[in-house]
Amino acid sequence: MAEKRDYYEVLGVDKTAGEEEIKHAFRKLAKKYHPDLNPGDKDAEAKFKEVNEAYSVLSDPDKKAKYDQFGHAGVDPNFGAGSGGFGGGGFADFDLSDLFGSFFGGGFAGGRRNGPQRGRDVEAAIALTFEEAIFGCEKTVEIGRVESCGDCKGSGAAAGTQAETCSVCHGTGRVVRQQRSVFGMTQVQTACDACRGTGKIIKTPCKTCGGKGRLRRQRKITFKVPAGIDNDQVITLSGEGDAGVNGGGSGDLNILIRVKPHPVFKRDGSDLHIEVPVTFAQAALGAELTVPVPSGKVKYSIPEGTQNGDVFRLRGKGVRKRGSVAATGDEYVHIKVVVPKNLNKKQKELVRQMADGIGEDNHPERGAFKSKFKDIFK
Repeated sequence: MAEKRDYYEVLGVDKTAGEEEIKHAFRKLAKKYHPDLNPGDKDAEAKFKEVNEAYSVLSDPDKKAKYDQFGHAGVDPNFGAGSGGFGGGGFADFDLSDLFGSFFGGGFAGGRRNGPQRGRDVEAAIALTFEEAIFGCEKTVEIGRVESCGDCKGSGAAAGTQAETCSVCHGTGRVVRQQRSVFGMTQVQTACDACRGTGKIIKTPCKTCGGKGRLRRQRKITFKVPAGIDNDQVITLSGEGDAGVNGGGSGDLNILIRVKPHPVFKRDGSDLHIEVPVTFAQAALGAELTVPVPSGKVKYSIPEGTQNGDVFRLRGKGVRKRGSVAATGDEYVHIKVVVPKNLNKKQKELVRQMADGIGEDNHPERGAFKSKFKDIFK
């Protein structure tokens, strides 16, 4: 089996990274390797799983603390099994977090399992067309999430029964005992073996969830995409993530948005840019152009003498600003003067006559250029 990479290396963050930096790195990589955006790509699928595994540890304060102390051995019960590592041998009989909690006070975050715990956030990604993003739409995303068991209402006990308070720890989920450690005999506080730290004993487990009180299910979630949303932005649906434990609230569903490029429009925030080709005659004499805009098309007149690369602004013809009812950006029209190709003999002669008739006086930029290199253009 290949050796696992360092989780911080997988997400591309330092070990000092905070919660938001870790979440941001995860979202970026989840978008890059998400199976929906890389259909059939086995390498991307493997990397997506690796990114999810790293985030599942580094986003959990308890697991992250153990990982920082012991690496993969601290979060994988099978790591090093049979070789004297943390999965087997001298340390196998006690909880590492309990041991260090007894020395440094309080243990690791999340050590109590019988208190209310908020459910984890769920991440998903969805691709939108350019039009869906700027006008808004309704979409459906399929996710896997942990839900409370409907048969036992999350208690884990079969219908008609209920969990009983553990007689060993009296409902605290923790017991104090003497254990041998690397420091000698030590009095440590550990999770209660009788109830596995929950403080409750379920004598008749629910058959549906096996006494866990929670099940993983696939769900289709329909949501509204607001007009003006942009690439890499996130829609958060409160309470649509994993169910909480012991009365804790549900996590959120964070949907990363990926907008497909448009063949004509280029977007910059709420502004749009479009390149419009015009003939030499249109640029020289001025013309009325038909310009595409998100809502259809508009007429716009360019003045005579328009140059290649000139930019004109169509006010209010851009994208609606996210969260606003009326405010919109602008559309910028970039002029591209197209030089005709494959002229026949007669057409070439007409162009020469036109050039002779126009002369140098009507090309001030050319004259200014030549004046800067007088020694060359003698």
